[in-house]
Amino acid sequence: MPEAIDVRLDSLTGAGTLRGLRLPPTPLDASQSKACPPGDRTFYIETFGCQMNVHDSEKVAGVLLRRGYRQVQRPDSAAVVFYNTCSIREKAAQKVFSRLGAFRAGQDAGKLVGVLGCVAQQEGEQIFERAPWVRLVCGSASYRKLPELLAQLEAGQRRVTGLETDTEETFETELTRRENPYRAYLTIIEGCDKACAYCVVPFTRGPERSRSSASILQEVRQLADVGYTEVQLLGQTVNSYRDPSPRRMSFAELLVATSDVQGIRRVRFTTSHPRDFHHEIVEAIDAVPALCDHVHLPVQSGSTRVLGAMQRGYTREEYLEKVAMIRAARRPISLTTDIIVGFPGETQEDFEQTLSLLEVAQYDGAFSFKYSLRPNTPAQAMADPIPEEEKGRRLAVLQERQRQIQTARNEALVGETLEVLVDGESRRLDQWTGRTSSNRVVNFTSPQGTLLGDYAQVRVTRAGPNSLVGEQVI
Repeated sequence: MPEAIDVRLDSLTGAGTLRGLRLPPTPLDASQSKACPPGDRTFYIETFGCQMNVHDSEKVAGVLLRRGYRQVQRPDSAAVVFYNTCSIREKAAQKVFSRLGAFRAGQDAGKLVGVLGCVAQQEGEQIFERAPWVRLVCGSASYRKLPELLAQLEAGQRRVTGLETDTEETFETELTRRENPYRAYLTIIEGCDKACAYCVVPFTRGPERSRSSASILQEVRQLADVGYTEVQLLGQTVNSYRDPSPRRMSFAELLVATSDVQGIRRVRFTTSHPRDFHHEIVEAIDAVPALCDHVHLPVQSGSTRVLGAMQRGYTREEYLEKVAMIRAARRPISLTTDIIVGFPGETQEDFEQTLSLLEVAQYDGAFSFKYSLRPNTPAQAMADPIPEEEKGRRLAVLQERQRQIQTARNEALVGETLEVLVDGESRRLDQWTGRTSSNRVVNFTSPQGTLLGDYAQVRVTRAGPNSLVGEQVI
């Protein structure tokens, strides 16, 4: 695998750092004309989906930068337009085709339009039929082949595809253009072997493939060398990591080794699967302050019967054992989750069991969604679909109850002083925002100068369901 190179962007100038060397500022204005002159090498990427998709777009941007392209902020200013897509839910996939529908053959002649990611893998060459102006369809498993695919397009080939998933590669690229100047994403495992009945990921991203621990730690050291203090380890099932090297480092051991890298102050990881969540992970968080006190552990349903239909591989009781393990830690660990309502055959009693699970687990946050049927999944063949109106009702009830729980848990933090990594500032004077180790958003005041990228001690003065308010302790 080629040595990975990271580009870090300055949040104010749009300039980047390439292994210690300054790059010319990336033009981020939208003043360019709509027409793309011959030889124009500008690009635009819009990303849909999770952190893994965001990081994938960083990799794709790095590939384009290496080929001499430069990034712009609007699709009408770009010669190359890529949509990096998510197909987990139908609504996300629909957004992509809505974007593609904005292009017109005459008005946008000369643009190179490409569809990347999960929708590309799911729909394949059918995208060309639905949107004939698309010239590139490329799944995430082929991002390392992008230079070769782009070369074919630049040479005049009308359409190219990269849709292979039968690969042992972990999709790292030679150069990554990192958008966030403070937190760096780092893929450690790709794909999924869990085969949940509702999920398209095994089809769109392939089987689980882990990077070697040595290559991961080398990249972490490179990130620390250019000034990153927080890294977030990524995977569809990140805690299913299996070190393919002779070292055979466990996931918990990898967490500890990452936190030991000089300059790294915080280590996060997402998303965990309950089947592979073991006490060693909690013990590592307890023992190592640099490991963030936050676990995202999707449950999807509080009903054992529905969990069985979903093919999740655990029961309600087994999941709650994992929750009890987390709550028993010596340091408080924030717990968040994902929940699907309206899975085929879900009864009112099943739904009530999900509501009761909220009470027991006391989540600090939850991403909740109505079930949507996805192609190439076992749930396609399931009978007894729940009406959309009923799914909407259940979702509203669940979200309101979770909002009450989050508000109460956040209000319990009023008066405490928390460490915040500052990653944003308000237009209002002396107003800043950032995240705690537990991944809570904190908006606070400070009379000091610029705090971006700093760690601030903030006393919490107020709380709402989604964020905290405070003031810096000087």
